[in-house]
Amino acid sequence: MGFDDNNNKEEEEVKKGGVGDSDSEMEHENKVSRQMSESSMYTTEDEDEDENVNKLELGPQCSLKEQFEKDKDDESLRRWKEQLLGSVDINAVGESLDPEVKMLSLEIKSPGRANIVLPIPEDGKPKSPWFVLKEGSKYSLKFTFQVNNNIVTGLKYTNTVWKTGIKVDSMKEMIGAFSPQTEPYTHEMPEETTPSGIFARGSYSARTKFLDDDNKCYLEINYTFDIKKEWQAI
Repeated sequence: MGFDDNNNKEEEEVKKGGVGDSDSEMEHENKVSRQMSESSMYTTEDEDEDENVNKLELGPQCSLKEQFEKDKDDESLRRWKEQLLGSVDINAVGESLDPEVKMLSLEIKSPGRANIVLPIPEDGKPKSPWFVLKEGSKYSLKFTFQVNNNIVTGLKYTNTVWKTGIKVDSMKEMIGAFSPQTEPYTHEMPEETTPSGIFARGSYSARTKFLDDDNKCYLEINYTFDIKKEWQAI
């Protein structure tokens, strides 16, 4: 889920839910394969290279309560923490150090069509193909997630796409920092356009990940999808 329309360079504004106020960043490369094929295979190493380079050495983790108690005398930090935490009951969260992020739903939106609801399998390997997109169509990915235990920082979405074993697309978007709360957060990716033409149609394989700034992976999905002349009948 990450194709850019080569004929449309207009940047789309990211819509965010919840308290994620971090600036959105997206690195996106698109090299649509010129090989006509209906088969695909996974590449297992390419998209992990950046994650293993220049890893930050972060300080020791603190529980949410400890984080709130820190820097009490710094007025600006205190206000920022209160804004981030909102109505979170510090005492009810407990002393857990590790945040927990659970993806609740994934949907593909396309103008004039009902949303495609994507089932999230426990093993991260949905039935093939996971979905079908029409060539030259506009679409966006919408997802909801819940945060528990502690603040998650640097939550990001990555997606890598291959066709016939050749990487044709890769993207990364920073989503933001989120505090634990009972209500789920919602995030919608910028609208994109699928490639079109005889060389673009066919079967693709992809890997999607949701990670934080410690590179802790909360969800990894390995899947296949098709690009066809028409939408799949509902």
